Amino acid sequence: METAPPGIRYVLGDPGLPRLIEAVRGAGYRVAGPKVRDGALCYEELDPAEALPRGIRDEQGPGRYRLKSGHDASLFAQAVGPQSWKRYLSPPEQRLFVARKDGSGLRIEPEAADASRWAFVGVRPCDLAAIRLRDKVFLDGASADPAYRAVRKGILVVAVQCTAPAGTCFCLSMGTGPRAAGGFDLLLTEIGEGGPLLVEAGTSEGEAILRTVPRSEAAPGDLAEAERRMERAERSMGRSLETAGLAELLLRRSESPRWEEIAGRCLACGNCTMACPTCFCTTVEDISDLTGSTAERWRRWDSCFTLAFSYIHGGSVRRAVPARYRQWMTHKLATWTAQFGESGCVGCGRCITWCPAGIDLTEEARALREADGAAPSPRT
Repeated sequence: METAPPGIRYVLGDPGLPRLIEAVRGAGYRVAGPKVRDGALCYEELDPAEALPRGIRDEQGPGRYRLKSGHDASLFAQAVGPQSWKRYLSPPEQRLFVARKDGSGLRIEPEAADASRWAFVGVRPCDLAAIRLRDKVFLDGASADPAYRAVRKGILVVAVQCTAPAGTCFCLSMGTGPRAAGGFDLLLTEIGEGGPLLVEAGTSEGEAILRTVPRSEAAPGDLAEAERRMERAERSMGRSLETAGLAELLLRRSESPRWEEIAGRCLACGNCTMACPTCFCTTVEDISDLTGSTAERWRRWDSCFTLAFSYIHGGSVRRAVPARYRQWMTHKLATWTAQFGESGCVGCGRCITWCPAGIDLTEEARALREADGAAPSPRT
């Protein structure tokens, strides 16, 4: 991804976005974006005749999600839904290879890489940060994954500034939003209800696509309106998380009775890990046909909340729910930093919204901090 030099921000008037999407398709991309399905905003492929949903707003709280329509003609007046873009980057099910036995022995046939080039439309800043974290793990790290690399190189990112955080969002605390800091090919900012959009290019490819779309240079009033909306978004975060010393706190309080209290509510369902845009736990399964002549290896999403995930010879390492919740939260907010240099949480709030029991990560961190302050100081 070749970064474009800092450029001019332009205005796309209605129907500027459909034209932009048409130009993206013309550049050879399949387009995925938000669609309303089963009462939630999901990321799915958009038919050329489809438009993004207008006038949709969301209400989110611990264990609660509702969509409301008919407010205005805004396109992006809502926060993230249950899905993240990891379902395209790391599919829930992925065949890795097929092994066939014939007269000459065993033949391994690696799964061909998907040649589809995807454009993600409507990527929020928290999800930009999540994609960057996944890149760090699967492109640059010791666990570099050829299958991930094959998909990632064909992705065009059309991001959007988040002007309407949800009640469970805390991206400001994590330094991941609501302003996008990079990682996009094109960046949109909605500055009117169903009207104009600001657009800027972040890469040379995004700049080339933008040149094919009718646009006008943004006026000072347009830039001022965009800034006003972003400042309002920063003031309207639904949650906050104090991150100073948090990693050390979690490691220090590994035996806190709070973990047992959380486990009394936690269903160990794994919803938080499935919805989380950075969680990447998987399992590998081998299957064969009845004749034993053909076998396949599949990689599937898994969760550290399942009993079998930590199974080794003799049993599971984390048998009890308190240990599993502690593993997830401590890895996300503490030991991830030791592995990858930064927190594994981007503050999207999905784990809070989609927890059936309404467990709030930010509240649990606050409770652990308060208990730590009340505990006697360790002897030196």
